[in-house]
Amino acid sequence: MQENREISALFTLIDDPDEEVFSTVSSRIVDYGKGIIPNLESLWENTFNEEIQERIELLIHRLHFDDLLRDMKEWRDSAYHDLLFGALLVAKFQYPDLQTTPVIQELEKIRRNVWLELNSFLTPLEHANVISSIVYNYYNLKGVEIAYTNPDDYFLHKVIQGKKGNAISNGILYLVLAELLDISVRAINIPKQFVLAFFNSEYDPATYQGNPQNKIQFYVDATSGQAFSHKDVENYFKRISVPPTASYFKPISNKRVIQLLIEELAKCFDTTRLVYKKKELLLLADLLDK
Repeated sequence: MQENREISALFTLIDDPDEEVFSTVSSRIVDYGKGIIPNLESLWENTFNEEIQERIELLIHRLHFDDLLRDMKEWRDSAYHDLLFGALLVAKFQYPDLQTTPVIQELEKIRRNVWLELNSFLTPLEHANVISSIVYNYYNLKGVEIAYTNPDDYFLHKVIQGKKGNAISNGILYLVLAELLDISVRAINIPKQFVLAFFNSEYDPATYQGNPQNKIQFYVDATSGQAFSHKDVENYFKRISVPPTASYFKPISNKRVIQLLIEELAKCFDTTRLVYKKKELLLLADLLDK
């Protein structure tokens, strides 16, 4: 953006010690939109005061976040909530300049490798074994415990690059591949877990009146790709002393999956210095409820 007198004047006030003045200046700069980011980056490069650099970084982050808010609203209001696109939007919170094409290309390579091993004569369990063999053995995707020390564990492009993710991010990768391959896998609402379920192909959650568990063939732990049975799930409910009601087996919508991803990611920013990011992420999560 070409710098005019107002922008130049605003930039000279970024270092104003009066927080009220800085707040007014910040709002006016943000009103210019993303086009002003190169100007701010140039200012940062020519500033040697770390506190002022931090203020500039926060302004750039705020501009990117406003853009992300608009994109997330569009995704929320779209007729179809594409899970891959939703996950990449979440990644743009921390990596606003993320190029999505290489991520999509890498996913296509994995999808093609799985597809080459599939045929119509395989059972659903054999389908699951093929996916796990390619994704967790051939591509060496590893699973880590859900923790709140490394935000990268929650970002799909980082999971693909580093071949390491937690149950939620690995699960999203698995769900995206299953959707591309037209395999009936959905996330379900098991307490304190992110579990994938292989449903009968004719199951329609919008019309089926019975217990969804009756339409589940088996389950998959997305951390490792390991399949497990109804008996394993029953034992888990006994262990946590919770009755296994039908609601726990109903498929989670893509919108809810992304909301859950955001809520868990927010827990990575609990420190005083980063709490503003936690608040922003919770705002994004709340946005998906509306």
